[in-house]
Amino acid sequence: LQSVLREALTGYAETHRLSPRQWQVCAHILGCRTSALGGLQMQCDHCHASSTLYHACRDRHCPRCQRQASEAWCTRQRDNVLPVTYHHLVFTLPHDLNPWIEWAPRLCYRLLFETVWATLSAFAADPKRLDGQLGMTAVLHTWGQNLSRHVHLHCLVPVGALSAAGDWHSAKSNYLFPVRALSRHFRGGFVSRLRQALGREECKGLDTPRQYQAMLDTLMSSEWVVYSKPCLTRTVTVVDYLGRYSHRIALTDGRLLPLEGNQVALRYKDYRMGGKPKIMQLSHEELIRRFLLHVLPKGFTRIRHYGFLANRCRVQRLEQVRAAITTRPAISSAEINDATIDSFEGYPCPQCHQGQLRVIAQLEPKRFEGG
Repeated sequence: LQSVLREALTGYAETHRLSPRQWQVCAHILGCRTSALGGLQMQCDHCHASSTLYHACRDRHCPRCQRQASEAWCTRQRDNVLPVTYHHLVFTLPHDLNPWIEWAPRLCYRLLFETVWATLSAFAADPKRLDGQLGMTAVLHTWGQNLSRHVHLHCLVPVGALSAAGDWHSAKSNYLFPVRALSRHFRGGFVSRLRQALGREECKGLDTPRQYQAMLDTLMSSEWVVYSKPCLTRTVTVVDYLGRYSHRIALTDGRLLPLEGNQVALRYKDYRMGGKPKIMQLSHEELIRRFLLHVLPKGFTRIRHYGFLANRCRVQRLEQVRAAITTRPAISSAEINDATIDSFEGYPCPQCHQGQLRVIAQLEPKRFEGG
């Protein structure tokens, strides 16, 4: 991706308008692991071979900077895993909303989080169901396999609820909630919130009020997609399961194949054909256009915790849940990692494979002069 941006971003910007946020993300990716960000001068303590290690940009949209972030997030979350079955749910917005998402992404993404949590918490609070407070971790994705705009929310939910009296109400089976009922409630809640946004003029400039109301009526007449499946794996692997989604971005370098000229090949899975792997050819400009569709608003939180997993009450509520379940607590991240992680002693030398690379100098950032 860095090579494509370096090759074609200037030409793309001549015919397309980029927001300041999109320019910022592109600049970060262009400078990632280059002299633009500075770095460290390393030398082997055995053969004295020298090498340079440049700093990473750590932008959440960068294909090269998310693996370590995902591993670190999983390590922090393992202490919060409960010894119960978890459900993976996906709530998807209809593609008819894509123009509005482009015009008001922060509003639409915020309403998606609010509506999904309101839907699940209402079902969990029903005395005929779980009769208590649910816990949820949600991760926002905005893309499909072919980099088209496909906004959906991945949710990981423990199958059970904490009652007001401090009791744990577990589901009678791995079944959580009826998907069709979730879909109807989700659809009604989201459309209702959009109508309220129109009344507060939060969507001013998107459409005329008549067109806006007509579109909302159309959304209410269509079926919305909700997916639900139990995670029947070992408890300690549940976080790693969600970690595959937590820091995933729209595009990774491993999916790109270089072609001659101004073309690149993109690997993707066609889920309409059972996940069959396919390859499509895109111009550099089209790849940049599709990638920039998924740049999130600055400061927007795409991983959120709700209910008894919310940040402000998680420690206390998890103690209550574990006491109510009367089962041994989940394996902590310290227990998992202490036996396998040693102290860092330097990078192995790629030349002699015997010594370690040591820092001998710090390189100052250089002004980036590319596109």
